[in-house]
Formats: sequence, C-alpha cells, structure tokens
Amino acid sequence: GIVGASVTILGIMAAKTMNRSGYDVRLAAGTITAGGTLGILIPPSIMLVVMGPVLEVPVTDLFAAAIIPGIMMAFLYAVYAVGRCMINPELGPPLAIEDRAANMGEIVREFILGLVPPALLVFSALGSIMFGLATPTEGAGCGAAGALLLTLAYRRMTFKKFREALIKTLEISALILILVAASNFFGAVFSRLGTPTMLTELLLGLDLPPMVLLIMIMALIFLLGWPLEWVPIVLIIVPILLPLIEQLGFNLVWFGILVAVNLQTAWLSPPVALSAYFLKGVVPEWDLKDIYIGMMQFMVIQLFGLILIMVFPQIALWLPGYIYGE
Repeated sequence: GIVGASVTILGIMAAKTMNRSGYDVRLAAGTITAGGTLGILIPPSIMLVVMGPVLEVPVTDLFAAAIIPGIMMAFLYAVYAVGRCMINPELGPPLAIEDRAANMGEIVREFILGLVPPALLVFSALGSIMFGLATPTEGAGCGAAGALLLTLAYRRMTFKKFREALIKTLEISALILILVAASNFFGAVFSRLGTPTMLTELLLGLDLPPMVLLIMIMALIFLLGWPLEWVPIVLIIVPILLPLIEQLGFNLVWFGILVAVNLQTAWLSPPVALSAYFLKGVVPEWDLKDIYIGMMQFMVIQLFGLILIMVFPQIALWLPGYIYGE
C-alpha cells in the first residue's frame, strides 16, 4: 500500500533485466511506475484501511470494491504495453538468453517457490478480513507474522533487515498516528467554524448537476495529489468534503474508490510525479525526462479508468453487493 516502496522494489527487480534486454526506457519506466501505484488501490491497501473510518464505511466493503477496479487498471496497462510491443517489437524485445528459464521444470519451481507462498499469504490475510473472520488489525498482524515466517523459510532474514523493517514500521505508524491526531484537531476547528457546512451550501448554491460537482471535487483532489501524500488528503481534505458528498447522495464506498484511483493517477502526473523520483533513485542511468514521458502515457490510461468508474459505478459496487448482499 506504499507507492514509494512498490515503485522502488519493482525498479530494483525489473529495470536491470529490462535494460539488458533492450526495452524502451520510456515504456519500461511507465510500466514500473504505473504498476507501483496499484499498491494504494489493490487490497490489502493501507489507504483503504485508513479511509474506511473517515468515510464511516466498512473497510471490508472498500476492499471488495477495489478488487475489480484494480484488476481493470492492471488489464488496461497490460493491453497498452503488449499492444505497443506488438505494433513495434523493438520497444519490448524478448528476454536475453541468460534471463530465460532453462526448462519447464525450472519455470514450475520458480512459480511454486516464488509466487504461490506469497499469494497464499495475501489471499488468506485478505480473505479473513473480507469474510469477517478477522478485523483489519488482526488480518494485518497475521499477514505480518506469515511474511516473517516466509522470510525465515527463504533464508533471507538477518538481524539488520529485521531491525530496518521494525524501524520502518514504527516510522509509518507514528506518521499516521500523528496525522490522525492533527486531522482530528483540524476537523474540530473546521466543524466549530462551520467550514464543511459553508462549503456544502456554497457548492450546492451553484445549482450545478451533481456529476459536475463530483468532477470538480475529483479535480481538486487530483491537484492536491501533486505535492501531498495520500495521508493528509484522506485524513484532512476528505472529511471536509464528506458532508457535500452525502448531500449529493453519492455512495460513499464508490466515492472512496474514486478517491483512491484519483490519487493513484496523481502519483504519475507532472509537475511533481513523486513516482519518477523514486524510480530515478534506483535506476540513475534513466533520464528523468524519459521517465516523465513514459509515466504520462499511463497517466492517460488511469484517467480513462477513473472516467469508466465514474460513468459505471457498478465496476466498484458490484462485488461488495454480491458478497455482502448490499
């Protein structure tokens, strides 16, 4: 659920192989950064866990609502990347011989050892939350314990890595708790001053169609996503806008997914586009200009996906309705 970590890890894992195989830098950079932003949308997402109490909707509903949009965005990315390589094979040539599996047995072994255990861990933690067997906190704890056991099984655990993971966890937790406290303070001040009510009455007084007002709200969140992380936007801005959304009669689960996809798009949008700097940090030989151009191609795809979810709310709402009968 942390975009910076996702982009950094994908960059470390994929960029070297892409360079060796002669992949187009712009397409490779766009693929890595766009794939990294899926971390704040596809469950189990920290942002959705935080957003649930803010919107006063069950986190399980947000998790279920994010699955189909997340798969849809990944599918759109894949179609675009594969389509461009089919049109111009020079953009994505075959892997170098040394990077290919020697035989089918090696492929099966890599699949079983490298993908199946982490996938089972994610699905078990996520499934326990979605089907009411565990709270998000309990599911996260079980997932962390399972990840620790997998690391030990892979023989990659060292005291240094364990210490770094603990420190990073404490940093993120402290950051969120401080921002929660600050957002509660701001919320109390704004409520006392009547800011949410004033904003609601002002925008409703414009006598604009609800969808136009929603587009204005999405544009505001998109612009705020340039310089800001998702945490202050979700904890400070969204509560101010919440009374307006309720007055307009929009489904709050649907609105939460729109915010998530919107912030995902903002991570790829110049002039800031923080994902570019995370990728540049681990692949310094790639020019920042090429990274930006590559990201903007996928930003257009994300905007298209956001429009699809706005026009067809059932993309987000069908699965939670099917699972929970809502």
